[in-house]
Amino acid sequence: MNFKKIIAGVMSAAMLLTGVTGCGSKTESKDTASSLSAVEESAKDNAASEGTRTIVDHTGVEVTIPTELDRIVISSILPLPSVYCLFRGSAEDIIGIHPSSMAAAENSYLINVFPELANADTSFVENGEVNIEQLLSLEPDVVFYSAANTDEREKYDNAGIPAIGFSTTIADFDCVETYAAWISLFGEIYGESEQANKIIEDGRQTAEQIKSVTDGIAEADKPKVLTLFNYGDGVIKTSGSDFFGEYWIETAGGINVASELSGTPEINMEQIYEWDPDIILITNFSAYLPEDLYNNSIEGHDWSNVSAVKNGQVYKFPLGMYRWFPPASDTPLVLTWLAKTIQPELFADVDMDAEIKDFYKEHYGAELTDEDVQQIYNPAREAAGQ
Repeated sequence: MNFKKIIAGVMSAAMLLTGVTGCGSKTESKDTASSLSAVEESAKDNAASEGTRTIVDHTGVEVTIPTELDRIVISSILPLPSVYCLFRGSAEDIIGIHPSSMAAAENSYLINVFPELANADTSFVENGEVNIEQLLSLEPDVVFYSAANTDEREKYDNAGIPAIGFSTTIADFDCVETYAAWISLFGEIYGESEQANKIIEDGRQTAEQIKSVTDGIAEADKPKVLTLFNYGDGVIKTSGSDFFGEYWIETAGGINVASELSGTPEINMEQIYEWDPDIILITNFSAYLPEDLYNNSIEGHDWSNVSAVKNGQVYKFPLGMYRWFPPASDTPLVLTWLAKTIQPELFADVDMDAEIKDFYKEHYGAELTDEDVQQIYNPAREAAGQ
């Protein structure tokens, strides 16, 4: 059954949709022969700047870029290659991505739909840092990077490489609005705001439909949820407030057990025993799978008495076009999957397989098989990346 029709049935009032449009006009005049010199000077100025355009990125900096962008590098903002492919419908212009983005792509569906992404260079990142000489050898027209990485931006500025910062904090870790901000910036970069607005509205509509159901859930009916954001080598990091996990859990109808902590703090088993979560979510930044907790096979950590483990409520985030935890091109699907996972009774009629297939057909032009969908649900350990 179609998710949007289901939600429409349980909403008590119709959603109010608003749109904002803008228009502008530009006129030119030439009254006398004496004005010809001014026109000629203007023409020269236009010719000098022809082939470039200026945009303002998420750092607030004006960046002058070529009008034609044929050689794209995406560095420190790992989910962005998937969003680029969603917006552009191609990866042909991407010549370089971060190794961790490549690890996700190689173990996801992204590279199936956009196989040209496999040709992107990853060698310009060494030990997590950009090697500017190696990057220069790629001759990029522009680099897209994480706006928080000021050291990286300084390298690009010093090398004379146009660099556009995409922020992960621009929407206070609201995943749908972060996704919207990235797509909106792509719309400005490529002069395709109408296309951007269509994708953005679809994501916002999904969020509103889900919230129309979950906003009415009593606190007593919300399960306690723990996110294992990054778990390996004996270290457990979760998602507290001021990070994406809080938005996902609360919007989908759960309680984030780590809400009193901030960011991605390290925690221990004693804290987990105290919280005793009803549901555990494992991201694809960890190689562990639910069976590792069920089998209690992680050395030094005893999961056997945690309620989520005892009751079979441990879930691995799927891996579609990118890891389903940070904002990425599948963001509306992530929220739908979480709502069905955290509040299964309220979303029992949602056919998640159909939702994924419909989304991929509409947004990527990809016809998924049942086997493809199962692969998305069951990511490989290797997708944890570098």
